[in-house]
Amino acid sequence: MTHVHIALWGVLPYLVLAVLIAGTAWRYRYDRFGFTTRSSQLHESRLLRIGGPLFHYALFAVIGGHVMGLLVPEIFTERLHISESLYHLTALAVGGSAGLAAVAGLAILLYRRLRTPAVRSATSRSDRLVHPLLAAALLAGLLATASSISNPYDYRLGVSVWFRSLFALAPDVQAMARAPFTYQLHALLGMALFALWPFSRLVHAFTAPLGYVIRPYVVYRSRGRGPYRPAAGMAGERETHRTPG
Repeated sequence: MTHVHIALWGVLPYLVLAVLIAGTAWRYRYDRFGFTTRSSQLHESRLLRIGGPLFHYALFAVIGGHVMGLLVPEIFTERLHISESLYHLTALAVGGSAGLAAVAGLAILLYRRLRTPAVRSATSRSDRLVHPLLAAALLAGLLATASSISNPYDYRLGVSVWFRSLFALAPDVQAMARAPFTYQLHALLGMALFALWPFSRLVHAFTAPLGYVIRPYVVYRSRGRGPYRPAAGMAGERETHRTPG
């Protein structure tokens, strides 16, 4: 274990976390209305209707696979009588399919951005950095998944152990230092994305309209047929509707 390993796998993750938290707080304080994707649907909608849902839903599946693989210990699946071969096959099929779908969706969105002048002109500097980085992270993840077909490396005994050790504030640097290069590259690209997160359009992920689900009903009175004299039977009538406002 070298000083480089300690810096990469023992210090860098906490620096990235500090930048993510502090950067998001700063962005919310000084650019609260910038928490948006800056929608370009008015300029082009056909490709957006295909690439947008494909990319986002596939990305949710990719994130779910990472949560299961990194946070759920191997001993837990063993207690559920899930063999290692079955787990590996399922992760390969589901994770690989989700990764390919996410790459396909991102490719459609990037093609749309390049071929539509109005969308291309709205591309910011952060977009020019984040988009290639996101594509590289997805491709590195696919490469790591594909390499597991011939490589007997079990990431749940290496990468996952390192990741969980970060929460205990005792990073197992050696576990990550022994991981294959594809896994290390995927982890570094992922940390780079999180470091840039607060300063790019990726920050819109923190603005999901979850409050709408628990928004109370808005009660209003019907005005009836006239401005001052409502029709018979309509006076005092009250209706309740859920409105977006």
